[in-house]
Amino acid sequence: MAKYLGPVCKLCRREGEKLFLKGERCFTSKCSFEKRSFAPGMHGKSGSRSRSATGRESDFARQLRAKQKARRVYGTMERQFRRYYETAQKQRGVLTGVNLLQLLETRLDNVVFRLGFASSRAQARLLSTHGHFTVNGRRTDVPSMQLNPGDVIQVRDGSRDATYFKELGDFAEKRNFPAWLNRDLKNMTGTVQRLPERAEIDGNLNEQLIVEFYSRR
Repeated sequence: MAKYLGPVCKLCRREGEKLFLKGERCFTSKCSFEKRSFAPGMHGKSGSRSRSATGRESDFARQLRAKQKARRVYGTMERQFRRYYETAQKQRGVLTGVNLLQLLETRLDNVVFRLGFASSRAQARLLSTHGHFTVNGRRTDVPSMQLNPGDVIQVRDGSRDATYFKELGDFAEKRNFPAWLNRDLKNMTGTVQRLPERAEIDGNLNEQLIVEFYSRR
């Protein structure tokens, strides 16, 4: 499956809710979802084609939408998302769905976003791809890099003179970060203290429906 290059606001409209894919813009009146909250396409206003003859959305449609929403929130492609699911299945401990969300939350780009070093996950992916961060002192340009408790993320020394990072403190100061992370704005560092608990992850994601979607294959 190719990378999606279209308007990301259409993705929010398709899911019927804001996914906050454009960062700060999503909190302003310029957000397209505020003006057109119905699904895109010729059937957008008339209702979804995934509903049965009785008007009730099918189980498969609900499972598919839950999976697609999670994919779009974290910015992963289908093949990559399925690999995360297969990895989560093999892990011990809590439920597969929670394992899956923990894997997605501890990606480098998501951690950069959660720390407030980027206004959106898309921007965090771009900054990570350009090699602006180090993990445990080593430069990396892989936004999907999996982080573990104890890992330290830091803005690379060579990037600190960039205008964006000079102004980062004022922007990041306004952003809260979750309890499973620790942040030091003065030194532009963040630490993964532990894995996130389910209550600390987006409550609008339904991991059980995602598990049901892949289990039916």
